[in-house]
Amino acid sequence: MISKIFILIVLVAIIAVIVSSMKVVNTGYVTIIERFGQFHRVLEPGWHFLIPFADFARRKVSNKQQILDIEPQSVITKDNVKISIDNVIFYKILSAKDAVYNIEDYKAGIVFSTITNMRNIVGDMTLDEVLSGRDKINAELLKVVDDITDAYGIKILSVEIKNIIPPAEIQQAMEKQMKAERDKRAVILQAEGQKQSDIARAEGEKQAKILQAEAEKEANIRRAEGLRQSQMLEAEGKAKAIESVAEAQSKAIHLVNRAIIDSGTDEKVIALKQVEALKEMAKNPANKLILPNESISSLGNMAAIADMIQKK
Repeated sequence: MISKIFILIVLVAIIAVIVSSMKVVNTGYVTIIERFGQFHRVLEPGWHFLIPFADFARRKVSNKQQILDIEPQSVITKDNVKISIDNVIFYKILSAKDAVYNIEDYKAGIVFSTITNMRNIVGDMTLDEVLSGRDKINAELLKVVDDITDAYGIKILSVEIKNIIPPAEIQQAMEKQMKAERDKRAVILQAEGQKQSDIARAEGEKQAKILQAEAEKEANIRRAEGLRQSQMLEAEGKAKAIESVAEAQSKAIHLVNRAIIDSGTDEKVIALKQVEALKEMAKNPANKLILPNESISSLGNMAAIADMIQKK
């Protein structure tokens, strides 16, 4: 009975040793293994077998990107203004062995390196430079802290300033300044808008006057052209009317002469009758006589004939 119990105990011990010698490493992590107190190897994700009582799992280390939030720290600027700044650090462990054996606590090393160098950088800047130079501070911190953590096997991916909090009186002064600046911009924008409106209105009035002047000019031109054409048509009408009257009178005189000649009347008598007819026509001031050239050239002859007839 005692031997059976002993054998059972031995089997349980053997099973316990076998189970304890099996080591499972999850994805995203590595494990530092020491053998007899010295670094032996780094276990990657997967199943591994260790030598019982010889191998020891020193630490499980994450090789994923990690975030380290640093509490707000008091910093004095170059112009003696006390401000509060807090940071966020993004980092990744590249060498688990260095992170475990080269520093006692790599997270504390990152935090204190960041705080110390942030105070050095901000201490050389004025408040205005700090408020407007976040990118500059982040870049300088990243370079300095990354150089320091290279010895830990850690890569600093990014250093970001979350908040910069100045004293209450500085905040009030800044708010007043910002309000004054906003009011100033509002007045400038309003004045600029009024200026643009006045320019647009003046330009519109100018264009309207130009168009009105052009319209009046065109109207005057058309009015003058219409008056000219009307006068030309009126003159042409009068000329045609006078020409028609003269032509009718000439035809009438010709017919009378022809009738007298056909009746056998003497030419001297005819000439005398023509002169008398012309005298009667000329008595009326409303009558206008237009004679052909041949009639005008023969007036002298008719006058001479008339004198002869009267003398007889």
